[in-house]
Amino acid sequence: MIRYLRYISALLLFTAVGAAAQQSERFGPYELHYSVVNTTFLEPRVASTYGIVRGKNRAILNLAVREHVGDSTRPRSMLLQGSTRDLITAQALEFQEVREGEAVYYIAEFRFINEEWRFFTVDFRPEGAEETFRFELKHQLYEH
Repeated sequence: MIRYLRYISALLLFTAVGAAAQQSERFGPYELHYSVVNTTFLEPRVASTYGIVRGKNRAILNLAVREHVGDSTRPRSMLLQGSTRDLITAQALEFQEVREGEAVYYIAEFRFINEEWRFFTVDFRPEGAEETFRFELKHQLYEH
């Protein structure tokens, strides 16, 4: 787990003030880790490497899944599709798979309006799973 978090930290290179707490939700033997991060918290070099446009009204949804096996967890790739919406409009999320060492995670960029609530719905099927799971999140965003 510490190794996984190190990879995420290396990718995002958050500033201390802007670091978003990573959260997780359990789906059977799978644990989905997620975070929503303003792109202004990404170092320009890192954003450029992954084709992310930095801006005060832009953010990314970051997802990774780990399978619990015995006393340990293992990263899993996954098939996923999702969308985000506010109270008026919706947009499909286009996920980009990122692999760093053993870590596998998925990022999708989107725009937002300051102080708005964004609603996310993501259907995902971890590698080796026989079912598709639905993840839903409500998150308020602020321009930085």
